[in-house]
Amino acid sequence: MALDQLSATFAALSDPTRRAILARLLEGEASVAELAEPFQMTTRAVSKHIGVLEAAGLVTRGRDAQRRPSRIRAEPLVDVDMWLQGYRRLWISRFQQLDERLAKLQMEGRTGDRE
Repeated sequence: MALDQLSATFAALSDPTRRAILARLLEGEASVAELAEPFQMTTRAVSKHIGVLEAAGLVTRGRDAQRRPSRIRAEPLVDVDMWLQGYRRLWISRFQQLDERLAKLQMEGRTGDRE
């Protein structure tokens, strides 16, 4: 996983419109016009967003006669997931420690009630 690719992925994901486009592409391929429907922007503006996603490797565009459907590519998202694993382990460890502490406090509360 190259850091430059990871930076490009995060930069592409930093925009809410691009995240919404990716969410739509999870349902299947779509044309620029179809992707532009929920937004109050031109198809040209949406096409620029798709271009950023394509440059980051998150989207590919095909050819289907007159239509150029976009498709999501998951590979860069796998790199993001791998990068997040260290942080995920940290938070899981912290939640486990919190669970242990809460269980200990509950046990202390129960034994305190008996005295």
